[in-house]
Amino acid sequence: MGLELNKIHIPGIREKMPLVISGPCSAETEEQVMETARKLSACGVQVFRAGIWKPRTKPGGFEGNGEKALPWLKQVKKETGMLVTTEVATPAHVEAALRMEVDILWIGARTSANPFAIQDLADCLTGVEIPVFVKNPVSPDIELWVGALERFNRAGIRQLGAIHRGFSSADQKIYRNMPLWHIPIELHRRYPMLPILCDPSHMGGRPELIAPLSQQALDMGFDGLMIESHVCPTCAWSDAKQQITPEVLHEILDHLVLREAVESTEILEGLRKQIDEMDDQLMDLLSKRMYISRQIAQYKKEQNMRIVQSQRYAEILDKRAEQGSRCKMDPDFVRRTFEAIHEESVRQQTDIFKS
Repeated sequence: MGLELNKIHIPGIREKMPLVISGPCSAETEEQVMETARKLSACGVQVFRAGIWKPRTKPGGFEGNGEKALPWLKQVKKETGMLVTTEVATPAHVEAALRMEVDILWIGARTSANPFAIQDLADCLTGVEIPVFVKNPVSPDIELWVGALERFNRAGIRQLGAIHRGFSSADQKIYRNMPLWHIPIELHRRYPMLPILCDPSHMGGRPELIAPLSQQALDMGFDGLMIESHVCPTCAWSDAKQQITPEVLHEILDHLVLREAVESTEILEGLRKQIDEMDDQLMDLLSKRMYISRQIAQYKKEQNMRIVQSQRYAEILDKRAEQGSRCKMDPDFVRRTFEAIHEESVRQQTDIFKS
């Protein structure tokens, strides 16, 4: 099923891209909210964000001020002219936010991973005209992400957007949440009209990563950014390590380079033609490789040998990863590529054993 989408049109938001949504992780006090909002408004931020309800990993932490903080967002609108957005996770959150005229809703990563919770929210929003942005689920599962978007779409929400905030991984080296850019790229391929924002704050988890991640997202054609900003990040009641001051945000935004959205040029077409020819050669080589794999399978079957030879497989991965490094390719990329080739080889050999 496809998504029936209208172009995101939010009254008061200029058409200029990228769209910038910013504000503190949590609405802590009215003074903190208003001071941050005033400074962000001066930076040209179009939408103010703040967490009203905070789903924490463990109990005992600050879980948000709840409904008492919603009037603060309304005051932000009145004083600065910025639109406001907050995360909602239950129908009660939705109803409270709508009563206080919150302009945009976003769905968090933990919620988008739960189809039951998403359906409850979609049912609550049936017949409501409001933009809804859906963050990717915690796990790298594009179908779960698409499923959440489809549930809102079936409820009649046409102004849909997605927010890429990275994916949880046990192998956390640099990022708090791994970017895995190929997943939002695939989402865009399926739904070219779907606006996609990047959340470099949750992705990087550290202030110094926000600028490079923001630039990378814009270079790949993302429609905007959601960045956490706080007047005093070191004093923040939640996610203190990933928030930046409005002044730092202004500097980051001022140095972002916006690329032209040119689809093709004569030079580019010539280079793409070379890529197409190489891809044809790759497919031919893969076909020949699989033919040899089937011959190997026939021999193994006749000799009553196992399909997978673990030592041989390990040698292939290690050798090709080392070659990839020498060829200026990421060894992990090369390893994943040969893992996929091996998986298809095993599948074809299994078919021979069954015949």
